[in-house]
Amino acid sequence: MHSLKISDEELSRLTQEAMSLALKYWASVDALPSYPVTSGEITAQLFSRSWSEKGLGRMVLDDFTKIAAHVRPSGGRFFGYVLGSGEPVGALGDLLAAVLNQNVTSWRSAPAGATIEQAVVGWLADAVGCPGLKGSLCGGGSAANLMALAMAREAKLPANEVGARPCVVYASEQVHMSIPKAIALLGIGRDNLRLIPVDDDLRMRTDALEAAITLDREAGRTPLAIVATAGTVNVGAIDPLPQIAEIARREALWLHVDGAYGGLAALAAPEKFRGLDQADSLSLDAHKWLYQPLECGCLLYRDRQIAHKTFSHSGDYVKITAEDPVEAFAFFDESMELSRRFRALKLWMSLQYHGRAAFRDAIASDLSHAQLLAQSIRSHPELELLAPVTLSAVCFRHRTKDNAAILRRLIARGQVYLSNATIHEQFALRACFVNHRTTREDVHAIVSEVIATANELNR
Repeated sequence: MHSLKISDEELSRLTQEAMSLALKYWASVDALPSYPVTSGEITAQLFSRSWSEKGLGRMVLDDFTKIAAHVRPSGGRFFGYVLGSGEPVGALGDLLAAVLNQNVTSWRSAPAGATIEQAVVGWLADAVGCPGLKGSLCGGGSAANLMALAMAREAKLPANEVGARPCVVYASEQVHMSIPKAIALLGIGRDNLRLIPVDDDLRMRTDALEAAITLDREAGRTPLAIVATAGTVNVGAIDPLPQIAEIARREALWLHVDGAYGGLAALAAPEKFRGLDQADSLSLDAHKWLYQPLECGCLLYRDRQIAHKTFSHSGDYVKITAEDPVEAFAFFDESMELSRRFRALKLWMSLQYHGRAAFRDAIASDLSHAQLLAQSIRSHPELELLAPVTLSAVCFRHRTKDNAAILRRLIARGQVYLSNATIHEQFALRACFVNHRTTREDVHAIVSEVIATANELNR
């Protein structure tokens, strides 16, 4: 009979070999191409295989080198999307979390895990200037935004028992794609999402917001919530949070702030985030600007009772009878998840290993790198910025060349990786700095590579 058991000696050999592979990868990550030279056909040939009847044993580790050659590396010259750099102590925390195999759904299920997660959530709330907010970790900003809007609905128009009633949600034209998705999943309907125009700095216009709310009320519709953004995914714009919070108070609307990209930058630049502490709920992503391995999102909220009202619906098999309030605590009463991995351990280890100042300085360095790139773009007349640089996203273009063609060839060159955005109906090259490995030399490589690539298009 075949068995899943592994001898201590074999497990020791496997662990040592796996860690050797990890160390080799980390040591080489900055020397790797910024994006792999591969295709769908190549990866299908390498990795699409049948599940063998007989185990391969340690040969499974032989695939790692091939896998590492066909992934997007976390080196200092990857500037695409908003994706953190996978800090190694956090990765070790993920390994140890998997070893412990805790279901952090309640204190009873994972005493240390539940307590550590509550502590880490408190650290995050304090880091962004919102001490006292409660919350939980989740897969990412999309899950956090969905749960936040579910809480908004249950706070203002309870739907869990009687079903959803018509209502309206407001967000800027630059809102993240997860908000329309959440609106659809909650049954509110995307036709009831008002996309508010933005100003020249791509921030929500509060006059247009007020006008939209007034029009909906006059038409007999029910405004529910405002979603403000602290760091839009395209350009890093921060909506005018104090003014939006005042409108939300006056209109008795739930205020959710999507801070999945930018919110944690408040650790290094709190002056940019005034009004954040007035939100009813706030989403954050530690796998972005705390550089943690995926995935590590967070939802913070002000009113724990509303979280319970929204998410607490438990079967007999999970009901907790402990009298001690600590031992009776359950994340499944405040979250849409029941089975929950020990996400907090990597944060617990990484944040304590390096200390608060190290993360503050790393974020400040990313902000500085964005300004350095913007300055370099301004010094090259063939290039132009397309949006203000508020945080760490820089959108620009070549004035005379096909920028989509530049991007395709630049990625193929493998020296730097940029993504793209559409800004004022123009195709933009986009560099985003959320990477603790990036150096000033890496930043300078962006402009030189774009110009070299543009020159190649003349040949």
